Amino acid sequence: MIFGVMEEQHGASLRTERAVDLHFMQLALALGRRSLGASAPNPAVGAVIVKDGVIVGRGWTQPGGRPHAEAEALRRAVEAARGATLYVTLEPCSHVGKTPPCADAVIAAGITRVVSAIEDPTPEVSGQGHARLRAAGVSVEVGLCAAEAAHHHAGHFRRVRDRRPHIILKLALSSDGKIAAAGGVPVAITGEAARARAHLLRAQCSAILVGIGTVLADDPLLTCRLPGMEKRSPLRVVLDHALRIPESSRLVQSARETPLWVMTSEVAEASRAMKLGAAGVRVMRVPVATGATGLDLVAVLRALSESGVTRLVVEGGARVASSFVTAALVDEAWLLRGPDPIGDDGVSALGALPLTAITGSPRFRMRASETLDQDALAIYERVQSMNRSS
Repeated sequence: MIFGVMEEQHGASLRTERAVDLHFMQLALALGRRSLGASAPNPAVGAVIVKDGVIVGRGWTQPGGRPHAEAEALRRAVEAARGATLYVTLEPCSHVGKTPPCADAVIAAGITRVVSAIEDPTPEVSGQGHARLRAAGVSVEVGLCAAEAAHHHAGHFRRVRDRRPHIILKLALSSDGKIAAAGGVPVAITGEAARARAHLLRAQCSAILVGIGTVLADDPLLTCRLPGMEKRSPLRVVLDHALRIPESSRLVQSARETPLWVMTSEVAEASRAMKLGAAGVRVMRVPVATGATGLDLVAVLRALSESGVTRLVVEGGARVASSFVTAALVDEAWLLRGPDPIGDDGVSALGALPLTAITGSPRFRMRASETLDQDALAIYERVQSMNRSS
């Protein structure tokens, strides 16, 4: 009887400890989300330092990737970090880059326990951070909220493993699956709440991509226009194999305020490239896809990845969206559906490709759905999207 009571008390204690760990790890993940889209090329890590049940330090990766989250949390905790527990969403780095190793800083601060969500796949780290901590006598536990952390750090994982960004296809659809009226004429499809959600997504990505058709039809600005978040506008990327983008477009006219990269073919007119360059546009030449007139998407994505882009939102148009889906390059699809139809003569979301290539495909599963006033958001994710071979 006594042993039974002791076992029950021990089990209750373990459950309480587990709940405490879960609470602080979820807080670390929430902190990490603050720097999504702003920390590239580094991952958006969150960190919380806890001592005797009290938070003594917290941090997240700062804009541009430095300082790291652990360094920020330790800076705030100062001497209170000694004997404390560090909750961190990604393995602390163990190599010397532009900053000293976070693992060494954790050891020097006297942290005695580290709860890490997931191992960092970067070859210079890849378990070595955890190993260094253990060798110094720090208790290390790995795997709490690993699935959430893998999704949160998807851009970092993709860039390391596949040399491309994590790709989110965002489509605003009418109730009958159209993205524009006949002839590509733009129409308002969703309301303010859905548009605000789309702008928040822009702020959480390091780049946004459209095709030249969208530029010519809509003359978009492609910035984040949420109040107070204007500076979180992502790098803007246009696929334009013949350099047709007008110098009078809003994109080119604002290139000195918000970076604009135009991806074009290796044979595009040099004089046009020079004029765009003089306006502040970065022109990048990539190969044309074999047997096609469009650019090689893999080459485009590799160039973006090598330039530090980790999260890319693709906003159209139909031809570009279809190309990404057909090439199996979409990791997430955000479908914002308005309440009204456009009609049979409207432009289908994926051109000749049916929308069921996402919504009815075994390659995707719905991860979340949400009502935004009169509109609906459905988020699909690629099945096993973090696998190297997917």
